[in-house]
Amino acid sequence: MEGNRDEAEKCINIATKALDAGDKDKALKFLYKAERLYPTDRAKALLDALTSNGSSAGNGAFRRRPKDHSETSQAGGQSQEPTGGDSKSFTDEQVEGVRRIKRCKDYYEVLGVNKEAGDDDLKKAYRKLALKFHPDKNHAPGATEAFKKIGNAYAVLSNAAKRRQYDMTGGEEPSSPSQSHGGGGFDFHRGFEADITPEDLFNMFFGGGFPSSSAHTFTNGRTSYSHHNDYRQERTEERGDGGFSMFIQLMPIVVLILVSILSQMMVSPPPYSLFSRPSTGQTVKRQTGNLRVDYYVTRDFKSDFKGSALQQIEKNVEEDYVTNVRNTCWKERQTKTDLLYAAKVYRDDRMRKKAELMTMENCKELDRLNNLFRGG
Repeated sequence: MEGNRDEAEKCINIATKALDAGDKDKALKFLYKAERLYPTDRAKALLDALTSNGSSAGNGAFRRRPKDHSETSQAGGQSQEPTGGDSKSFTDEQVEGVRRIKRCKDYYEVLGVNKEAGDDDLKKAYRKLALKFHPDKNHAPGATEAFKKIGNAYAVLSNAAKRRQYDMTGGEEPSSPSQSHGGGGFDFHRGFEADITPEDLFNMFFGGGFPSSSAHTFTNGRTSYSHHNDYRQERTEERGDGGFSMFIQLMPIVVLILVSILSQMMVSPPPYSLFSRPSTGQTVKRQTGNLRVDYYVTRDFKSDFKGSALQQIEKNVEEDYVTNVRNTCWKERQTKTDLLYAAKVYRDDRMRKKAELMTMENCKELDRLNNLFRGG
């Protein structure tokens, strides 16, 4: 069935080229063939538009890009507006951006970073490109493939082990299909495929900014690839391991759980908590003498800790509290920055207002603590 899908995609590509050339009959022939091989929303949409619009496709109604550079220069770089009801507009800049990504020979070039780039540089580059090439924003031909390539690039380079392996192997793409599985070249789609889909990776960065279905069908009608989890599940079902084999595989996990439980039983809980914990008996509220930080202890705490021991406990409480406030404030600022950036790119007032309405309570508390330190 997967082979049929690949053949169907080839038929659709031939049909779109026929539309660009104004050959409606040839386009219909290959679209019908694609539907017989593997029905897709993309082929159906093109067929519906062709059959409902009569001969409009023959005069370039479905042309998705300029035929050559001369047409681009005549358009003056303005947005190319397809007249087909199911097509969406895109700019010459978007088309050139997709071409640039496709020309890239290694993942560093895709993200536009050097080989010494750190995690922050990778995140910044990915965030910018992912927003620019997401298929719900960019409707240029090949945007889905470019988006996938960008996701793979970040997934590989942000993983220390994969990045080392990638650097050792080399980043050149194979010049012919015969090199795809060999050791002398690099294949973007086989050599270093990401363990997470670009759509899920995007949602991790932007909190689900775009809709994602289980089949990962983008809203402009192009379908991405299946989940790796589905593949692993199919492989597990094919193996048909018996119960004993499964038990042997789970033994290391069981041992780790038992060790963890025993360790918790042997180690006594800390004498304080920043939150009330009835399970450990830490329900008596106290306050530090310096920063006035609330913390909770057991009923025997007062008799067990006095003098210098109590001072050390309160010092630890304040250090833990300041660390928690600082970390949470950083998360608040990062979330607000991401929302404002996405709102600017997509001109989304709803996201902008959401960012502006964030109270940033932990950042306010951090400012209060800093003022106390300065005053002290």
